[in-house]
Order: sequence, then structure tokens, then C-alpha cells
Amino acid sequence: MVQDPFVLIDLARLFDNDGISYASNLRDGGFNVWNNTFPAEELPESHSIVEVAGIPFRFPPKEDGQLNNIRCSGQRLEVPPDRYDWLYLLAAAERRSEDIVYMHYTSGAVEMEWLRISDFWPEAGSRFGEIEAFRCTQMHFPRHVQPRVQPGIWRQRIPVPREEPLAWVHLPDNLAMHIFAVTAVKATRGHFA
Repeated sequence: MVQDPFVLIDLARLFDNDGISYASNLRDGGFNVWNNTFPAEELPESHSIVEVAGIPFRFPPKEDGQLNNIRCSGQRLEVPPDRYDWLYLLAAAERRSEDIVYMHYTSGAVEMEWLRISDFWPEAGSRFGEIEAFRCTQMHFPRHVQPRVQPGIWRQRIPVPREEPLAWVHLPDNLAMHIFAVTAVKATRGHFA
């Protein structure tokens, strides 16, 4: 019997930013320094399972007053200890950003890997080869809706290089990086005791 390789990581306790708003309440949240937000009307339903290029994610809450993304500031991201090949993320950056994450294994080993996230502004495009997960047709400003400004959320991935159980991930201390969802993909080769 083949087990599902996908582990949808619960980020609720780590969410510390509201980057999504409805047009009926444009002052709800602020993704960046100008308090722009993604339009809730154009994104998946709160808590729904969405598939992006073959990877399932649990989409965060969109309701007014709900936190829905991690603004990276060195948080500890716990994962169920297991062997993984990849961590997939739904993420966006306030500007093109790259920084180090630290993979902590149950053995005590620590490995560094790069997390690279492209800008959410439409003109920037994918600078690091990410897949576009969602592209909106408008952007919310605190006082108006701006059509034809199309913010995006990317699907990015980070390799998990060691063939041993991963325990947790130390996220970068980089406030420009925002993570909306994380899915770990279990290793498909080999076994461990």
C-alpha cells in the first residue's frame, strides 16, 4: 500500500501578518509597508486544499482580522519528524529576496539551504524559477482598489538533503519574505530505523 507522500504543515500558530483583504474592508491587513493586500475575492477559499502544479496546500484564512501568512523573522517551523525530499511553499516577497534556512534533523545535524522568493509585484516576474501559484487581477490599497496591478503568490521549494528525519526548520530573519502555506513531501527512496 502506497502512503500519501504529502504532509500539509499547520502554520496557524506562526501566522503574524494579514496580507489578504476583501474590497469591502480595504484597511484589513497590510502585506507590505504601504499596506497593500491581495484581493480575497480572487484567492482560494479559507482552509481549502488547493493543488498547485501537483502539490496540495492548505490555503490560509482570508476573513477580516485573520492572520494568514508568516512574515519571516527567524521562526521555528516544526514538522512531523520524518524523511523528506522537499519542502514546498506558497510564498511571496515584498521585493526579490533570498536568504538561508537551517534544516534541523533529529540526529542533531543542521544543514543550510537557500530560500529564494520573487517579488509579489507583477512586473518583477519569477526571478528564481518558481511556479506562479496565483495571479490576481487587482491590488488592494488602504483607500482604493487598483485594477491591472496583478500581485502574485509563488510556489517555491527547498531541498531536504540529508537522508535522515527532519525535525524542524529555522526560517530566515528577513521581513520581506512571506509564507502562506507549507507542504512537506516524504522521501520516496530508502528506509530508516
